[in-house]
Amino acid sequence: MDDTHTVVLVEGLSDKSAVEALAERRGRSLTAEGIEVVAMGGATNIGAYVGKFGPSGRDLRLAGLCDAGEEGAFRRGLERAGFGSDLTRSDLEALGFFVCVADLEDELIRALGTATVERVVDAEGELRSFRTLQKQPGWRGRSTHDQLRRFMGSGGSRKIRYASPLVAALEPDRVPRPLDALLAYL
Repeated sequence: MDDTHTVVLVEGLSDKSAVEALAERRGRSLTAEGIEVVAMGGATNIGAYVGKFGPSGRDLRLAGLCDAGEEGAFRRGLERAGFGSDLTRSDLEALGFFVCVADLEDELIRALGTATVERVVDAEGELRSFRTLQKQPGWRGRSTHDQLRRFMGSGGSRKIRYASPLVAALEPDRVPRPLDALLAYL
């Protein structure tokens, strides 16, 4: 991290994997560019990481990606660190922090469509497991989109494992806006 000038704060390892996979797909080496993507282990840790890498710490340029449900935690962490007050989503984006509508998996499923995501699940050898989830009483009758989101969120490291293959399946003009905007900001 000695040559790092920008730190991208993301909630978890799946977000880190997706950001790095998209950068690589676009022919970018974030590390060579002095950009480090840091998985914080949850949005509530934003304050500690802004303190470590922001103006009161290493004074590096910051950016980030979060889920809509964690936008408040990001906003409060940035406000406490002196990045403004009463920050709006537009203010967050001007600071380089982008919000996924629900979460990154939701964004990727919408961008790809459920049929493509099912093909990725099949290629990963887990279509049978997904079909089992679809048959469970609590998930029968729900949309395939919702079932896929649940499937991605179950099974321990499934979100991490699927981040790169889902990004790889994206058409260049179908990259979810928050992910695309973050890479453009960097």
